[in-house]
Amino acid sequence: MAKFRLDMQELDQGHWCIWEDTVELYGELTNCTYLVAEKMDCFWPNRLVDEFFIRVHQHYFHDCSLSGRLLQDPPNRILGPFIAVPILVTLLMTALVVWRSKRSEGIV
Repeated sequence: MAKFRLDMQELDQGHWCIWEDTVELYGELTNCTYLVAEKMDCFWPNRLVDEFFIRVHQHYFHDCSLSGRLLQDPPNRILGPFIAVPILVTLLMTALVVWRSKRSEGIV
């Protein structure tokens, strides 16, 4: 863990979420946990290893999304139609049903 901590400190914090910059360091840490578990005659992965990696992720990768970028709302010009169209369709269909029901009442 000490080597991983030092390597991550050398890496600019802005690059922690860039997988290409951290994959080698993360791989070395993973291999280290495997070797420690093997020396202790434990299976790998195990609950302790999982908890260890959860702590590592909480400390170093808590702001990273799966794609390596922070999630953001889309711009309003994209989000707006996804909100407005279903509302307009719902209103249009409601008006159509009311209009058809009033029209069919007059035929009977």
